[in-house]
Amino acid sequence: MDKIAVVILNWNGCDMLRHFLPSVLRYSAGHGVRVVVADNGSTDGSAEAVRTEFPQVQLLLLEQNFGFAEGYNRALASLEAEYVVLLNSDVEPTPDWLRPMADYMDAHPEVAACQPKVLGYRRKDYFEYAGACGGFIDRYGYPYCRGRVMDVVERDQGQYDAPIPVFWTTGAAMFIRLADYREAGGLDGRFFAHMEEIDLCWRLRSRGRGLMCVPRSVVYHVGGATLSKGSPRKTFLNFRNNLLMLYKNLPDKELRSVLRVRRVLDWLAAAAFLVQGRVGDFRAVVRARREYRRMRPLYRAAREENLRAVRLNDIPERRRFSLLWQYYVRGRKFFSTLPSR
Repeated sequence: MDKIAVVILNWNGCDMLRHFLPSVLRYSAGHGVRVVVADNGSTDGSAEAVRTEFPQVQLLLLEQNFGFAEGYNRALASLEAEYVVLLNSDVEPTPDWLRPMADYMDAHPEVAACQPKVLGYRRKDYFEYAGACGGFIDRYGYPYCRGRVMDVVERDQGQYDAPIPVFWTTGAAMFIRLADYREAGGLDGRFFAHMEEIDLCWRLRSRGRGLMCVPRSVVYHVGGATLSKGSPRKTFLNFRNNLLMLYKNLPDKELRSVLRVRRVLDWLAAAAFLVQGRVGDFRAVVRARREYRRMRPLYRAAREENLRAVRLNDIPERRRFSLLWQYYVRGRKFFSTLPSR
């Protein structure tokens, strides 16, 4: 059995693979490390390029585009390793990037997953939006990171170089025990993409497993390679999946009150999109709310299963404040200025 399997899920990303796979192979070389590309039914010649240009890479062929979540579930079902790394195809690692995370996990069996420091590929002295230096979440389900609050991304000046427990680890470079991944049920394939790693981490954390950021490991991430930040499709998935995640994981005592507030906040967001002339995003929020209502009954069994498995009711990394209030009303736009609870 391999020690570490670095798994890149690809869909029509042939150019990205040609650009970033060489650095992944170069900096991941070592005893017990396997690099895997799982191809999600690409039609751009990605699979053939991997087969002929990177013969040392294990290629897994999926028959269609299952999305990020189910694509990884299917890929990981066929692998055996102590640890797997879910790595985006647009990530450039740095030398020896796996060792700090592997050493930390070896020494801390109570930790299920960790992530490296994620910096921007184009601005290497700034944190990258998707994960930065470890993820947190507020009372109403809004995610943020050390180094990124809403759309404000901080410059990396070593201010977050200490390892720290987090609520979620980024799906762009998630280092996770395969046994924990499987025990928690993996990613939610019905999400397709977006919010799926936060949902998985919520399940892991509520079951008493730890999650960490290990900043000694560093990667550079392009971000937005599949869906751009301003895509209505991305807006739809983020809003819908965030609501489903809340329904799946919130304790009974908070469910109604949190979802009541979220209804108001979502309609305010929709109105703001409309005022800004972003009609596609306005429609995406309306559609997300409608799709959430349709899918919610289908998640009743998942919610009951999650609540039965809870071992940690009060997760400290799930903050009790409102991020929107802190950001827009109090003007707190950096992680270090936010409340610690």
